[in-house]
Amino acid sequence: MDSTDQGAAQAGPVQAGPGKPATAARMYDYWLGGWHNFPADQEAARRILELYPDAALGAQSNRAFMRRAVRYLTRAGIRQFLDIGSGIPTQGNVHEIAQQAAPESRVVYVDIDTVAVGESQELLKGNPAATAIRADLRDPGAILADPRLRELLDLDQPTGLLLCAVLHFIPDDDHPHALVAELVDALAPGSYLAISHVATEAVGPESTSYQNATGVYRRRTTTGVTARGRAEVEDFFTGLDLVEPGVVWHPLWHPEPGAHDPFETEPERSLGWAGVARKPAQADTA
Repeated sequence: MDSTDQGAAQAGPVQAGPGKPATAARMYDYWLGGWHNFPADQEAARRILELYPDAALGAQSNRAFMRRAVRYLTRAGIRQFLDIGSGIPTQGNVHEIAQQAAPESRVVYVDIDTVAVGESQELLKGNPAATAIRADLRDPGAILADPRLRELLDLDQPTGLLLCAVLHFIPDDDHPHALVAELVDALAPGSYLAISHVATEAVGPESTSYQNATGVYRRRTTTGVTARGRAEVEDFFTGLDLVEPGVVWHPLWHPEPGAHDPFETEPERSLGWAGVARKPAQADTA
């Protein structure tokens, strides 16, 4: 039994129930070795692994990028974070990384999955500097207006906006680039945007495997998957200053000495692009 199977087999507060549909957040939790998932999630996640055997390691590589990005942002002086599409809380989540580096850091998690939000709220009890809210990335206005977010974050101050492994669940018909632009527009200059995204260059959208994988998501969850190319991912950062080395494979974004990434010698196997950019001040763009 590998680590993901071991994690899925552990007892935990989320109990399996008949008819419980799979969700992308709980499938991701399964790949990360968590136990906040149901049999439907495990079955769908294993089916994806049959099509893309690197999917679980790719999820781990993506999570490693997120942690590196948070550490980078804390070093840049960011002390408040908005993590949209945060998923199920697992060890080394944003508030843990940020508050370890800067204890005054504040974090708001946002997810559409009620289980993800409920588990996050349970985990965050006793932490007044972090909270979780249920909202949809496709409605940025509702996210930004939520009183719990406004209570914790001051959007007139620089913020770290994290959109890790979530935008590929937003189809083109929902105008994902416009959604990101609306969120960024609400942030103060000096804010940062971090994105990771499934890469067309890795999954081959014309392939049978990709069609079958997207079919799994369509049939078993409420979300589909839209892989995007590097140029499309770069477009999410329009008007921002990309941090070097730009949009690259997960393992290539600011690798840390001594840290092991499963794909450090074959980064394209991570299946995703990653990048971070800073919102410039008006004086910077004049």
